[in-house]
Amino acid sequence: QVQLVESGGGLVQPGGSLSLSCTASGRISSIYAMGWYRQAPGKQRELVASITFYDSTDYADSVKGRFTISTISRDNAKKTVYLQMNSLKPEDTAVYYCHARTFLTDDYWGQGTQVTVSS
Repeated sequence: QVQLVESGGGLVQPGGSLSLSCTASGRISSIYAMGWYRQAPGKQRELVASITFYDSTDYADSVKGRFTISTISRDNAKKTVYLQMNSLKPEDTAVYYCHARTFLTDDYWGQGTQVTVSS
C-alpha cells in the first residue's frame, strides 16, 4: 500500500506561481512513477505532469515550459513529488490530484487540492 498526502494549492493571480507537493509513504520502493492530474468542473481528469523511477518526465502540452515536476526521496520511508507552477493562467484552475503507480500497475491517488487562478 502507498499513502499520498498533498499540500499546497490556493488562490493566485494570473501570471503568478504556486508549488504543490505530495509525500508518499508506505511501500515507496514499489513506486514506478508519480505525477499530478487535474480536473476542472465539467471536464475529464487529465495528466499534468509525471516523473518515473528513471527520472523520465512527461508534461501536458498546455503546461510545457511553465510547470516543472521533480522528486526527492528522504530515507527509505518517504518520497515527495513537487510541481512548480509558473505563469499560471485562469485555465489552470482545477482540483489537482497526486498520483502514484507501482511497478505492478497499481494506482494510488491523493485527496486533491484546489488551485484557483483568478484576478
